[in-house]
Amino acid sequence: MIKIPYAVLLEKIKTKTGMTEEAIEAQLQQKMEQLSGLISKEGAAHILANELKIDLSAPQLALKIRDLYAGMKTGEILGKVMRKYDVRDFQSGERKGKVGSFLIADETGTMRVTCWNEQTKEMDPLQENDIVVIQDGNVRENRGALEVHLNERTKIIRNPEGKTVIAAKVAEPLFVRKAIKDLSGTDVNVEILGTIVQVFEPKFYERCPVCRKRIKQQEVGFQCPEHGLTKPDYGYVMNVYLDDGSGNIRVVFFGQQMQQLLKKNDEEILVYRTTPQAFDKVKTDLLGEMLKASGRVNKNEMFARLEFVANKIEMNINPEEEISRLQQELEKAQT
Repeated sequence: MIKIPYAVLLEKIKTKTGMTEEAIEAQLQQKMEQLSGLISKEGAAHILANELKIDLSAPQLALKIRDLYAGMKTGEILGKVMRKYDVRDFQSGERKGKVGSFLIADETGTMRVTCWNEQTKEMDPLQENDIVVIQDGNVRENRGALEVHLNERTKIIRNPEGKTVIAAKVAEPLFVRKAIKDLSGTDVNVEILGTIVQVFEPKFYERCPVCRKRIKQQEVGFQCPEHGLTKPDYGYVMNVYLDDGSGNIRVVFFGQQMQQLLKKNDEEILVYRTTPQAFDKVKTDLLGEMLKASGRVNKNEMFARLEFVANKIEMNINPEEEISRLQQELEKAQT
């Protein structure tokens, strides 16, 4: 059953029938008494709506985020991609798989879209500020929040022609500052501050210029499963080691985060693919720089080590703010 809030159920019945709120609630109370209190007000409202032939199911097109309830099929949702989160491997008992998600918004609210296993490939071409249409997803409740989960019938249409979205503002997540020595493989939304002590050269990989999925060279050239033979463009990733005095950790920077770190655009970074020696000066300039990074911790099973995947970075560290924060922590520890 769709988990529609009681107030919304009441309003739907009122609008469709012209009955007063008092009359509706009287009938609902009567039904609850008939069933010896074995159903809730919401359940009674569903029964009454069914008797009155009021359709409470989701409309098939143009749903707004605020109109979604747990248990619904989405029909069609139009939203703007506000954030894209990394795809992660998981294991639950003997079950292994992948899970990824991204955040969409329209003028009425925000919602997470969750993809499982093969469905995570649908996320590959998505970028922040893309407009997406999501067709035939399932709305579920997770820890009190609603999410859209993809299924085998779900379709994601990226940047449909003529569609625009005015997105609601997204609240910034709260990041908890931790010392590197205290990090664990399950940490998310954490922040670290340290000095860059080692810089690795960036790695580049081929991807389809249309869908941005990784592609590999075949006998006939680079071929995308969806778009066929193509001339690839390139994505990139780089790593540094950050040390805060308590320990050190490898920090990983993908695409946009790498641009923030190097203060360079896509075209400038791609120069290092063909002339890697040009990166030597960048490495020298980065060594010894202080860096604040927010993101999550990932356990690299191959090398049996923790890594920090950066989501947001800051290099203009304010010493006064850091001193004030340390003083506050000391005061809390002493009380």
